[in-house]
Amino acid sequence: MKFKVSATDSKCKARAGEIITDNGTIQTPIFMPVGTAGTVKAVHQRELANEVNAQIILGNTYHLYLRPGIDTIEKAGGLHKFINWKKPILTDSGGYQVYSLSDRRKLSEEGAQFSSHIDGSKHFLTPENAIDIQRTIGADIIMAFDECTPYPCEYNYAKKSMEMTHRWLKRCIHQFDNTTPKYNYSQTFFPIVQGSVYKDLRKQSAEFIAEQNREGNAIGGLSVGEPIEDMYEMTELVCAILPADKPRYLMGVGTPANILESIALGIDMFDCVMPTRNGRHGLLFTQNGIINIRNEKWKNDFSLLDENGSSFVDKEYSKAYLRHLVHSQEILAAQIASIHNLAFYLWLVGEARNKILEGTFYEWKKTMVKKVTQRL
Repeated sequence: MKFKVSATDSKCKARAGEIITDNGTIQTPIFMPVGTAGTVKAVHQRELANEVNAQIILGNTYHLYLRPGIDTIEKAGGLHKFINWKKPILTDSGGYQVYSLSDRRKLSEEGAQFSSHIDGSKHFLTPENAIDIQRTIGADIIMAFDECTPYPCEYNYAKKSMEMTHRWLKRCIHQFDNTTPKYNYSQTFFPIVQGSVYKDLRKQSAEFIAEQNREGNAIGGLSVGEPIEDMYEMTELVCAILPADKPRYLMGVGTPANILESIALGIDMFDCVMPTRNGRHGLLFTQNGIINIRNEKWKNDFSLLDENGSSFVDKEYSKAYLRHLVHSQEILAAQIASIHNLAFYLWLVGEARNKILEGTFYEWKKTMVKKVTQRL
């Protein structure tokens, strides 16, 4: 993998760049639609590529390991071939899912024992087999196995967790460096900064991660319930330490405003289930604000979803029709809303990139944050 920065903004830390992988080039800043189990819910791969303009999608090690299983994915020739996706894929190592299964898992120095949410069967994830599983899945970008601490989190717990994550990281690196890709393209490994909302821990973790000198770096353990000001403060602190010549990935973030503010702090990569999950419940993100399509005010509004939108659904369906579909619990409602929201997110980061290249990002960002946070 190669990364180059093409432009930076003079008034903040925003930068436009390119990540070059064997399966395609990713223009940054970028948003990655979440395809947890080998599918971005309710969206065809051709729509992801052609309408949403997704350049990379995310899969999840925990879910793919349990179902359909690694043997099936390997026999298919890797996840790209299994799901018919010809662009880059990033896989989360499963650390976040282990965190979210707090009542089903037990952590130790060796790894994480957990019970499947599907059938209750027992499994054990270690730094080593998390890497092996991701090698078999065939992601272009592989994430370190870490512990994501909850919020709120006591200082001593956050410190011990961070230190264990660092020890796990060394084991991940050893396993990654002593194994090879299973398919005919290269794979890249990203470590993850942890430390909850404690400045000294975040600084220590960022310094440790930077010392590993990998091709990219991630920031985890944020957007888990902490005040938004803390998320931005931790992000700014970490971005000042992580090397500027490597892509920075803020995991699990977030709202359109979160993304714009984090781009201004120096983040290059984002993922979040929000555009698809909220879309399935009738919440639409637009350039002018947030629409709850379930509301009565849209019942007889026959204007297009978004005349300025970038996908075909914005120009083919009315607000009244989508409201009808949502209230009727029709599957098409989830498809339309998901495509719309994802296309908007990809438009947003694409426009942010354009503004960085033009040198006008900072002022544009201030205007857009006000727009995208208002309720229509």
